[in-house]
Amino acid sequence: MDRRDTVEIFRTRLAESMERAGVNRSGLAKRIGVDRSTLSQLLSAENDRLPRADTVAAIAASLQVSLDWLLGLTQQEQLGAEILQRSLHITEASRAAADRNIAEWHAEAVGYKIRYVPSNLPDQVKTPEVAAYEHGATEAFERESAIERTQDRLAYTRRPETDIEICMSRQALDDFAAGAGIWHDLSDDLRLAQLEHVLRLHEELYPSMRIYLFDGRRVYSAPLTIFGPLRASLYLGQSFFVFNTTEHIRTLTRHFDQLIRDAVVQSHALPDYIRGLIRTFSEGKAE
Repeated sequence: MDRRDTVEIFRTRLAESMERAGVNRSGLAKRIGVDRSTLSQLLSAENDRLPRADTVAAIAASLQVSLDWLLGLTQQEQLGAEILQRSLHITEASRAAADRNIAEWHAEAVGYKIRYVPSNLPDQVKTPEVAAYEHGATEAFERESAIERTQDRLAYTRRPETDIEICMSRQALDDFAAGAGIWHDLSDDLRLAQLEHVLRLHEELYPSMRIYLFDGRRVYSAPLTIFGPLRASLYLGQSFFVFNTTEHIRTLTRHFDQLIRDAVVQSHALPDYIRGLIRTFSEGKAE
C-alpha cells in the first residue's frame, strides 16, 4: 500500500474511532500524552506523515481498536484476541450454522467482487434435485434446506450489483456429466437437466457471473470464497477457516487470480464446452 494511502486510512479511522468513543481531540491527547496540536495535525487533510509507533499504539489502546486496523492492514477493528477468536468458524453437525455464516458474509460483501472455488458444482447453478441429492437429503426438511440454500445463492447472484467469479476444475464438470464419483447414482435425466440449467443461467447472468474451468491435473485449490476485501474463507467440511487480515485476503486473492489465468476454458467459452458435454452425453445414451 502506498504511504499516502496508509496515512489517509489512518486519519479516517482515527476520526471514526474518536466519534464512536465520544472523545474529542483534547480528551484523546490527554489520554495518550501528546499535545492537542499534535493530534490536530494528525487529523488534518494536509498531513502526509504517520505518527511515531508508540503514539499509534497508544491511540489504538486508548480507543480499544486494533493497531493493524488503524493502519489499514486489516478490515477488522477488534483487538487481537477478538480477531483470533473470530478467525475460525466451526459449524454444527447440521448445515444450518454454516448457511447462516455464508449468508451473513455475502450480505456484508454486497457491491464487492465475490471470488468462489466450489467443492464441485457451484451452489448458484444447482438445480433443486441436484442440491438435494448432493447433500444426501433423505428427510423433507433436509431437502428443503438444500433447495433453499441454492435458491438464496442464485437470488444473490441475480442482484444487479453482484459481481461474481467462479473457478472450478474442468474434471469436476466432466465427472458430473459422466455420472462419475459422487454422481454415480444420480439419474441421467437429472444430470442432463442440470447441464442445460447451467447453460440457461450463463445466458441470463453473464458477465455479472463468470465461470472458468481450470485443469485439475495441473493445479489445485481447496474450496474457497473471497468476499471482496472483507474476508476469505476456506471450507473444510464442517468448519471454515476465515481470514480477516488484509495480507491474508490478498494472498488468497492472488491464488484465485492465478487460477483464472491458468483456466483452460474461459467464461465466454463455457456454453460451447457444456454443449460438447451434452452431445457426448446424448451420443452415449443413443448407443
